[in-house]
Amino acid sequence: MTLLDVSDLDSGYGDLQIINGVDMRVGDGEYVTIVGPNGAGKSTVMKTVFGLTTYMGGSIEFEGTEISGYRPEEIISTGIGYVPQSDNVFPSMSVMENLEMGAYILDEVPQDRIDRIFDRFPILEERRTQNAGDLSGGQQQMLAMGRALMLDPDLLLLDEPSAGLAPDLVQDMFDRIDRINDDGTGVLLVEQNAKEALRRCDRGYVLVQGQNRYEDTGDALLADEQVRQDFLGG
Repeated sequence: MTLLDVSDLDSGYGDLQIINGVDMRVGDGEYVTIVGPNGAGKSTVMKTVFGLTTYMGGSIEFEGTEISGYRPEEIISTGIGYVPQSDNVFPSMSVMENLEMGAYILDEVPQDRIDRIFDRFPILEERRTQNAGDLSGGQQQMLAMGRALMLDPDLLLLDEPSAGLAPDLVQDMFDRIDRINDDGTGVLLVEQNAKEALRRCDRGYVLVQGQNRYEDTGDALLADEQVRQDFLGG
């Protein structure tokens, strides 16, 4: 089953078009990575799926429903969670308050959802009363992911989750994403750490200047000599 189906997508910011005719799909429970050079439009694709850019044309279907033109608050309700690269926590609110904000569309915050997040990220339970702004960068990233998982989405969009993390925390972050995916949540990941992301994912897309350049399994893209030379540093 196709979870997300993006077809001939055009988008950008205001009158500036960044994405031109991009095709992309994520299957049910699949782990898909978008890589490419800086300025290729990787994050713009993801933001367009979540309703944060200027939609200019094409189709975005989620679980068979056309969602192009939906507002972010409507998209959350369809079953998509999103974690931006930066400014992704409420720094003056506690860890618990941040998690509760992730379920703001519900009449009541389910305790089992909070328990599940604490099971995935035990450090958040230890810091539950601490302000998010006082957490380390890695802990803030865990909190942002936990908040996005509070509605138990079918698809999780992650924009550069390893950005700014100390090298010894990067592998741990990828491991956590693996476990989220292993639990059945589809993942669409934008990541500058392209080799590691492709090593972990089911399939990958290489974007260049707002257009599809390559699509294949992660392993096949890693083994492609042209991809390695042009985008992976050899």
